[in-house]
Amino acid sequence: MAVARLDTEDHQENGFVSSEPALGRLLPQIDGCVLPFLGGFGRYQKQLIALTWIPAFFIGFSQFSDYFLLAQPNSTCLHPTVNPGNWTTFNVTQGSTPAPYLYGNGTHNDTDINDQCLCTEWKFELHAGLSQNVVTKWHLVCDSVWKVHIAKFSLVVGSIFGYLVMGVLADWFGRHPVLIVSVLFMLVFGLTVAFSTNVPMFSTLRFFEGFCLAGITLSLYVLRIELCLPGWRFSMTMVANFVVLGGQLLMPGLAAVCGDWQVLQAVIICPFVLMLSYVWVFPESLRWLLSTQQYCRSKTLMHHIAKKNGVDTELDSNGILAELERELEKRPERSCIVTLVRTRNLWKNIVVLCVNSLAGYGIHHCFARSLIDPESSDTTMFHSFYADYYTMAGVAVASCVALCPAVGYMGRRGGLLLFMIITALASLLQLGLLNLIGKYSLRHDIVLRDTLNKKFSVAFSIIGMFSSHAVSNLSIFFCAEITPTVIRGGGLGLVLASAGFGMLTAPIMELHNQKGYFLHHVIFSCCTLICIICILLLPEPRRQALPESIGDGETYTRQPLLLPKRPGEQHLLLTAKSETRDYSRVQDTPVHQAAAAAAAAATASTAIASTSTATVVEAEVSENGTANGVRSS
Repeated sequence: MAVARLDTEDHQENGFVSSEPALGRLLPQIDGCVLPFLGGFGRYQKQLIALTWIPAFFIGFSQFSDYFLLAQPNSTCLHPTVNPGNWTTFNVTQGSTPAPYLYGNGTHNDTDINDQCLCTEWKFELHAGLSQNVVTKWHLVCDSVWKVHIAKFSLVVGSIFGYLVMGVLADWFGRHPVLIVSVLFMLVFGLTVAFSTNVPMFSTLRFFEGFCLAGITLSLYVLRIELCLPGWRFSMTMVANFVVLGGQLLMPGLAAVCGDWQVLQAVIICPFVLMLSYVWVFPESLRWLLSTQQYCRSKTLMHHIAKKNGVDTELDSNGILAELERELEKRPERSCIVTLVRTRNLWKNIVVLCVNSLAGYGIHHCFARSLIDPESSDTTMFHSFYADYYTMAGVAVASCVALCPAVGYMGRRGGLLLFMIITALASLLQLGLLNLIGKYSLRHDIVLRDTLNKKFSVAFSIIGMFSSHAVSNLSIFFCAEITPTVIRGGGLGLVLASAGFGMLTAPIMELHNQKGYFLHHVIFSCCTLICIICILLLPEPRRQALPESIGDGETYTRQPLLLPKRPGEQHLLLTAKSETRDYSRVQDTPVHQAAAAAAAAATASTAIASTSTATVVEAEVSENGTANGVRSS
């Protein structure tokens, strides 16, 4: 499952990939020459990787803060403006947590909601560890509950725009400036959110907070990938994912300690102040500097890295520093993500990963909604806020744990295909099997049928959440590996933005009061089936050097999932190494054997004919000599 990776300039001819050797070009071979010369994955690189893990903890707090800031409470009207004798209590699901409030005459239409939800004083009871949050502060219940969904929109939509914009800026200006600017504005907008005076102000500031949070997340992800050698990329990324999940697991305790939503928001944002020191501590990505031909800055950084790793730069047997001196006069060359439209293979790979990320995050909400069914009154296990929260967090942790050995054994493409197949099966079985059980097997035993339906639904929901979470994480990492350095920020931003669109389906469904949920699930189930086919078109980047230029990204070609059994079965169209194609290995095909037999027969007949001719000539010469001797006598 190796990738046909060409390290030189590539040429396309009738579907064949060929190359011409580029002698003396060592600087573009960052994983093969430059980083090993500077100490490989040395002590200095490990320290920088650790610095990318610390903010991941704070990012985990920010990403899951909506569960607490916008949690729907149990609300009761103490002083209604209409006759309280006609009021009854009932439950309305908000997100995944039941939210009971008063409702007139037990009817269920919008007119009654607008008429009966007039109250001068409310009593709220929160179950998210806070004594007050945004919903209780501005009474966002009853007919004002739609404002909660708008507030949830703001953070996700801000993240989508942040991924798209900051990804392009990271490719154009560098990863380090994007990281520092995002941290500065994150502090400004994040702390201002805690002092919001109304819901529109809160939602607007949350949009910009999500925008800046996306810049921090993307730049740290790219920097972490570009610091590692091929054997370390996946493990270092998974450690960062576990740190984010650690923030998710500790979030309820932090909320319980803070008590008030404004204090919680300030506590979540303040630790980002520590990242201001990254202006001096964290350098620009050496890989990005070399790929964009900024050799003056690269020279300084290379000497700094060699000094930190204890490498003697005088022992430069390959002449890397000498080549760097020769290239100092070159002008920087930057690329933009729009160059994808001129590529042949790269754009297809990124589009496939975008669809995978969208389907993974979108269907994850479908499984979560099925697991924590707001309409079920018998299942008490998932009617607690903390049970709901820790169930989803536990499934995410289990998914990351299972992802490590699966990817290590099957590779990136094989692991992604495996988890996508599990997601599709869980979705289709949940949509179809449960109805078949009730229709054909247990048509008379209604109680047993309902019990089995609930148990199967919970089981398939947990399996689907488990696999869809793995699909989402692996799609993002896959994109970071196959996208060239010169446009890695933009490509990763596209996949992360697609993930944001998938996450956006959750508040959209809640805003429509869960109407159309079944169709929503069916659509994403169809997407998973399409993704299974498209994953087969992807390359396998395991143990391969990161592509640096657009040409390098184009040479990542699709390989078969299974290795060929015999050398004669190699796919030469995918492994061509030069413009003159070598067919010497094709020696065991029937056509070749027939041709070889015919050639051998022709050679044998030619040899026999030649031997006969030579014998005849010798005889004639002998006869002529004898005759001449007789005449002489």
